[in-house]
Amino acid sequence: MALTLRADAFRDWTRLCVDALSSARAEIDALNVFPVPDSDTGTNAYLTFVAGIDALEPLGPEAGLAELVKEYTDGLLRGAKGNCGVILSQLVRAVFRDLSLSEEVSADAVAHSFRAASDAAYAAVGRPVEGTILTVAAAAAAGAETAVQVGVAAREVFARAALAAREALARTPMQLERLAKAGVVDAGGRALVVVLDATEQAFTGRAPDPVAHQVPVPTVAGEDLVEGGPGYEVMYLLEADDDRIPALRTLLDGLGDSLVVVGGERLWNVHVHVDDVGAAIEAGLAAGRPYRIAVTHFADQIARQRTVRRTRAVVAATTGPGLGALCREAGAHVLEFTRAEPIGVDRMVSVLHDAGADEVVVLPNNPRFVGLFEAAATQARQDGIRVAVIPTTAQVQGLAALAVHDPGLDFDADVVAMSSAAAHTQHGAVTIALEPGMTMAGPCEAGDVLGVVSGDFAFVGQDLAAVAGDVVDRLLTPGVEMLTIVTGADADPELAEDLTRRVKDARVDVDVVVYDGGQEHYPLFVAVE
Repeated sequence: MALTLRADAFRDWTRLCVDALSSARAEIDALNVFPVPDSDTGTNAYLTFVAGIDALEPLGPEAGLAELVKEYTDGLLRGAKGNCGVILSQLVRAVFRDLSLSEEVSADAVAHSFRAASDAAYAAVGRPVEGTILTVAAAAAAGAETAVQVGVAAREVFARAALAAREALARTPMQLERLAKAGVVDAGGRALVVVLDATEQAFTGRAPDPVAHQVPVPTVAGEDLVEGGPGYEVMYLLEADDDRIPALRTLLDGLGDSLVVVGGERLWNVHVHVDDVGAAIEAGLAAGRPYRIAVTHFADQIARQRTVRRTRAVVAATTGPGLGALCREAGAHVLEFTRAEPIGVDRMVSVLHDAGADEVVVLPNNPRFVGLFEAAATQARQDGIRVAVIPTTAQVQGLAALAVHDPGLDFDADVVAMSSAAAHTQHGAVTIALEPGMTMAGPCEAGDVLGVVSGDFAFVGQDLAAVAGDVVDRLLTPGVEMLTIVTGADADPELAEDLTRRVKDARVDVDVVVYDGGQEHYPLFVAVE
């Protein structure tokens, strides 16, 4: 029975792959001992597939399957990271380019695409080594061909290929001494298995059963596994005529190892490990136009990887020492700022890295910081950090989000819960006008008290306590169960006490919590839940 391959199903598959690689990234990184123990194979595979999805964003829902596949595989090629990412990009390109030419796909066509992918991957590698992702790809192709011989439906061919790949992965330590010494399966092969398992789920609706050998931990330290190989990884994209590539392969193969050159139609991705970086780049110049040149010194990378990273962290921007202390008590990394302090994207990128986690949830807690943190998150993602920016625009929204943060949940579920808590927190503030102006509540003079509700000016007055009362009254709608008051650096201690009495007199069912936030310029932040 043929398989109907539609554009929406392909989009679903791309998302499944990213989700699966995200979940397995840390595990695959830990397996990474060959060819260099730089603990980045899972991250590179994940970032490669993220690049593919990013390439689809400009395409609307009307885009057809062939267009989606071309843009996606080109995105994989351009965004491929590391040896594993480059080979994965070639495998996906070879599997789907032919299958995308027709919506009705036969079992034989699926098997043929797997064999073509395996052959293309072997051809792309300068010196193929068994016990690696290449071996797993070849096993998947053989499994697909065997499935056709016994007459299974097209969608089941994907399942048989994934099963054969899982079995081949388990055998990789018997084929490569480096893996046996460390007590692990091949990291690149594991990444391919994750993709094939996602493919099985996408096209059969069944999630494959996990196997016990998938989560080993290296028993040998990374520095003990380095055996005098080249010191640098060189990668670049290359615009070159196809007939220039054989000579390029020969030249680069003489300079180092782990050579992979993939692509076609004048666009190529080049990966090689060398000692002479300049010679590797000059080889690209001789063949065409190299660009996006990236050079990694393995010794530096391995040293960075030895720094232990936590699974997840929360970064919160705060405006006062009391607020900062509250956030730290809740486990957040705090970026403190003043109203006048300029804060750029570079500092925010540093904060995301300093959190020391593979996953980071960001609480900007200020409307002018949301866009800056989004830009910083884009840069951090290029370094393999998974970042979600929850667009909190008020300090009290951040506190509400932190209150429900649960690192035991998976990343997406945690972000959804925190986002929901922030969104359901109605908030207000009281501040003092610094100069005359026009507000949504009318004109104000310097020194007037301004009441803010949900980010908009709602009250203008001369008495701070009266305006604070107006803000609280506006927020205390039926159903509110808790009022949070955060006092500022210049707030009279009696202000919070008076507000608490006022609320208790009117609404005995509402609990009131008071914190000393210490923020400047805002005598009061308030929130209701």
